Amino acid sequence: MLTTETLLFILLAYLTGAFPSAVWVGKTFYKIDVREFGSGNAGATNTFRVLGKKAGIPVLIMDIFKGWLSVNYISFLTNIPESAEAVFEIKLAFGIAAVIGHLFPIYTGFRGGKGIATLLGLLIGLHAVAALYSILVFVIVFFTSKYVSLGSIIASIAFPILVILILGSTNVSLNLFAFFVPILSLITHQKNIERLLKGEETKVKFGKK
Repeated sequence: MLTTETLLFILLAYLTGAFPSAVWVGKTFYKIDVREFGSGNAGATNTFRVLGKKAGIPVLIMDIFKGWLSVNYISFLTNIPESAEAVFEIKLAFGIAAVIGHLFPIYTGFRGGKGIATLLGLLIGLHAVAALYSILVFVIVFFTSKYVSLGSIIASIAFPILVILILGSTNVSLNLFAFFVPILSLITHQKNIERLLKGEETKVKFGKK
């Protein structure tokens, strides 16, 4: 059962996820709103595309940290449930709130990013082993294809396979959420998928801004 305290932390998690890392870095240090260039998304990938790695890396780290931190807000609850399942579900609720915050940030007119980096932070907080394997899948696909979007999509599809089939999770809540991960990725990457199918998606050029 959700308590008032838990609901307040869900709100805090949303506000944490809503922190516009890409917009803040772009406007503060480059006098540029990254949402007005490239793909128009306020995320790490578009920051890399528009401003380069010196801006993109900090944004990526901050976006991942938002998800991880939100999951770990459970440590500050005064009454933590004894049930491991209940603890997991609360952590999941906090993490999802952060991802929603990144997708629809109240600070910047609800124009956010795709949520993949914040989702990754959530996954690290929930199941670090599966998250790290998913990162490995992303790296392999990314360096093979040079498509960030394709790497993100394939890694998200790999997550439920890793959790259920390879790591053998018996946590019902985790297994259900694992299937949600690729669905979210496919929805947020709809335009990227269209460009990939048309051969119009932008490849990353290593060693260049």
